[in-house]
Amino acid sequence: MITYTGVELFLQDTMQQLTPEVISHFGATVLTKISHFFDEYVEILIKALPGPSEDENLAENKEYVYYKAETDSQQLALLGTAFTVADELLPMAVSRIWSGKSELKEPGSGPAENVGPATSAIEFKDWKRHLQHSLDKLRDHFCRQYVLNFIYSREGKTRLDAQIYLHGIGEDLYWDSQPLASLPFQALFGKLQQLATVAGDVLLGKEKIQKILLARLTETVVMWLSDEQEFWDVFEDDSCPLHPFGLQQLILDMYFTVEIAVCGGYPSRNVQQITSAIIARAIKTFSARGIDPQSALPEDEWFVNTAKTAINKLLLKTSGSEASDTDDEHITLHDEIISDSDDTGSCVSSIESSDSFASANMGEVESPNYFTDPEA
Repeated sequence: MITYTGVELFLQDTMQQLTPEVISHFGATVLTKISHFFDEYVEILIKALPGPSEDENLAENKEYVYYKAETDSQQLALLGTAFTVADELLPMAVSRIWSGKSELKEPGSGPAENVGPATSAIEFKDWKRHLQHSLDKLRDHFCRQYVLNFIYSREGKTRLDAQIYLHGIGEDLYWDSQPLASLPFQALFGKLQQLATVAGDVLLGKEKIQKILLARLTETVVMWLSDEQEFWDVFEDDSCPLHPFGLQQLILDMYFTVEIAVCGGYPSRNVQQITSAIIARAIKTFSARGIDPQSALPEDEWFVNTAKTAINKLLLKTSGSEASDTDDEHITLHDEIISDSDDTGSCVSSIESSDSFASANMGEVESPNYFTDPEA
């Protein structure tokens, strides 16, 4: 059985083999060789993560029983290790050896026959981009399986069921003195908050990875909701009665999702765009069934303030302490959607993450970190 320690030893052994002699032997193809090695390493890590096809993987690889990362901390540790290898260890090892070869090269001896700093700048950049794509593959696998495990129960029932928006206030739409997000989105908030706490410990010093990963998880949830046709079929079924309250709740849930990312310190343009498209589609669908959104829905400011209040209320509930007010600038979704719903709704399926797992510009993140330990 390959344990996590075994994977680390395998990695260390490979790193130690990156000697000047090895690089000289492979010459200009050394980067390709290392890329293939890292691709294999990522495949090992993917098999170590939970997934619906893990039984098939084991059947195809009977000679191996891969280490299984079952807890959040174990899975995050694998992601953090892969990032460190691709972003720090491999580039550092190659650069150090190349620099040493350049310093030892005698003056006037002509251009190097093999790989070297002067001939490899473009190749080195392309090579790092390849490593980044492999990291993205690992990240997306983790996010997809994590979200699917959240959405679907063991019996195959979905947590995000459109039926909760048909029957008014009920088990999943409980409002007391203040409106709240529906229970599935409250659960999403708790899940991401808990994961952020674990990531803060496991990925200590790697804040960029934490933010990108949490943003991508949030994107994956709303992308699933946008693309899940069975969810939308319920609203389009003439036999299912629709009510203004259901539309209001669905829109509030979308604003609430945006606020989760904003208050968590990992706002994502993709989350904003996809939730805007979902709101546009919901308004169009409910309008086609005879519900006038202009008269049925409150102002945009109501959704922004209500979503923010719901976040603070849940934080008070989980932390037992007062949540401080912030002056963060919040995103207005609803007004923009109504004026240009057709164009916005058509862009959902083509949206891709602009934030890379290995290198992302998180300069827009200015919100304080509101994550608290739910067990505190």
